[in-house]
Amino acid sequence: MRHKVFPRPFLSLTVFLLWAAITNAASIAMLLLGALLAVGVPLLSRPFWPEPPRLVRPWRALHFLGIVAIDIVTANWRVARQVIGPLHRLAPAFVEVPLDLRDPFVCTVLASVVSLTPGTVSIDVDQRRWILLVHALDAPDPPALVREIKDRYETPLKEMFAC
Repeated sequence: MRHKVFPRPFLSLTVFLLWAAITNAASIAMLLLGALLAVGVPLLSRPFWPEPPRLVRPWRALHFLGIVAIDIVTANWRVARQVIGPLHRLAPAFVEVPLDLRDPFVCTVLASVVSLTPGTVSIDVDQRRWILLVHALDAPDPPALVREIKDRYETPLKEMFAC
């Protein structure tokens, strides 16, 4: 029942809270209209939402989030040193990362994680050739960057989603 009325509970809550904030009115009519929108928008947009794969190893996901958080913090320090230090030491590069993942949702998660890490940004996910194009601020050894992305991010994602 919950999934039929609220297929995306977080989206419903967000729509309702945004409606309440935008209208800035606490009248019953406005709150009912916000509730109607909170139910209607996710129901009407349901055909456009891809079904995410099932998370089969949630504990691995917690470990993965910890790795990503540590990588973000350390990359922030590294990028700050690179930007403040001499520019001649930087070796920017475009790197093609061949993907073993075949699920578009999981590929998007991988691309997002790469972009969240300072110093790298995902440019494209080619789903015909299954390649992730990444720009790195400093990649003196591009094959090492490919191995790092595959080992630190892609492999845990494959384990988490069993794909």
